[in-house]
Amino acid sequence: MSSRSKKTSPPCSKTSKASPGRLFPPRQTASTIDRGHGRIERRTLTVSSELKETFPEFSFPGHQQVFRLERNTSKLDGSHPTTEVVYGVTSLSPEKASPERLLSLVRGHWGIEANHWIRDAVFGEDKSATRKGSAPVFMTLLRNLAIALLRLSGRNQIAESLRFFSWNPSQAVSFLGF
Repeated sequence: MSSRSKKTSPPCSKTSKASPGRLFPPRQTASTIDRGHGRIERRTLTVSSELKETFPEFSFPGHQQVFRLERNTSKLDGSHPTTEVVYGVTSLSPEKASPERLLSLVRGHWGIEANHWIRDAVFGEDKSATRKGSAPVFMTLLRNLAIALLRLSGRNQIAESLRFFSWNPSQAVSFLGF
């Protein structure tokens, strides 16, 4: 019979700087709660400008603040709760971007990402063979114009609207005012 010995690591003699209470010292917090699309989403942003002093080994060039954004989402009936945590670094100083402003900026960033997703998924922009001269910029302008016109008219389902107009060209012409 052979005996197996269990290997264990010696206890850590240093206290970790990354303990939960020290992640963002001193910290400020902002929260929002949004209800829509059949769900409730609570966003909590915790921000600190003390990264350089607390964790000099993790300092980023030009950074002013670091933040932790926690998103808690559930359906309106409380089912299917999910939690997502993301971290970020910004060059905006605390004077230029309070926790509330940073939370708004992060939220607004996803609106920009949504436009990029529409241009890629609906219009196939990444698959486009148009690559020379000013043609790619012009095509992006036309795609953005189409998205803006549809949204200004109250149509939020871009792909569905494009299909409708492709099946009904006379409606597309009247939509444009001709």
